[in-house]
Amino acid sequence: MGRRMVAAAVVALAQLTVAPDVRAQGAVPTTPIASRAVATLNVPGYADFLAPDGRSVWATNEGRIEQLHPDSARPVATVKLPEPCGAPTVAYGSVWVASCQGRGSLYRIGRRSHRVEAVIRTGLADLRGELSVAAGAGSVWVLTDSQGVLSRVDPATDRVIARIPVAPNSYAAVFGFASVWLTNTTAGGPGAVQRVDPGTNRVVATIPVGPTPRFLAAGEGAVWTLNQADGSVTRIDPSTDAVSATIAADVAGSGGDIATGRGKVWVRAKKILLTAIDPRNNQVTERFGPAAGSGAVRVADDVVWVTAHDSQTVWVLRP
Repeated sequence: MGRRMVAAAVVALAQLTVAPDVRAQGAVPTTPIASRAVATLNVPGYADFLAPDGRSVWATNEGRIEQLHPDSARPVATVKLPEPCGAPTVAYGSVWVASCQGRGSLYRIGRRSHRVEAVIRTGLADLRGELSVAAGAGSVWVLTDSQGVLSRVDPATDRVIARIPVAPNSYAAVFGFASVWLTNTTAGGPGAVQRVDPGTNRVVATIPVGPTPRFLAAGEGAVWTLNQADGSVTRIDPSTDAVSATIAADVAGSGGDIATGRGKVWVRAKKILLTAIDPRNNQVTERFGPAAGSGAVRVADDVVWVTAHDSQTVWVLRP
């Protein structure tokens, strides 16, 4: 996801030998996404990363972030800010979105006022914008240095209150199961997920996953990583801090996104527009096409939002 990626991870899958813990997928028919969409929006610019807000979403775009609703052909709110990047989050009455301008900052936007309420000069670990902001335990979390720093922001003061050492090359974070989870990304090499305890501001587990993990999601009973180099999805059991399944989803490539909700794990990729995984059996159950470059996916209430910035299209699905 995002045009700032300067190189793609290329993996030859035709001769892929599946490891013993990898559940290979049989052929799953591809459904045209337009045939299942309850709404198809044309959004000029470069609509990309998403943050759910009720049934609507906030989408990053060129020089702005916009609130989209399935019942409106046009954005219901637009807030200007410089170089929005990465996946935002909605929490504490605000939308929190990174800006890749300069050394990088975290912007706070009022959900009701639709105005910039604070700019926090945090720095960002990836100024190309392939990152995500997380919220939980009374704080907002963002990775702010590629050498390995997770910053904790207090929404009561709009200040960084802790800088937590983590593994280098960590860019994406998510909150779930009373913890902050983040991916350690080594391009083309082995990756890991680290678990941070917000009670102590310390890393309490490091879990090896697939190669080049970037984006991750927490929900449907587990933590899930999209491993860009081989296109697999790793499932982590938060009760044991161990990998419980690796799913050969066949979605290798740079960018991409992953989300949970409505009983499924949703994977957005370049080669396959959207893939649905059933967490009850760790199997791919649906595919949607055609391919449309990169973009994002999020579940908002009863619908699934999917962006394709190259075609300026946003789909809304009802699972």
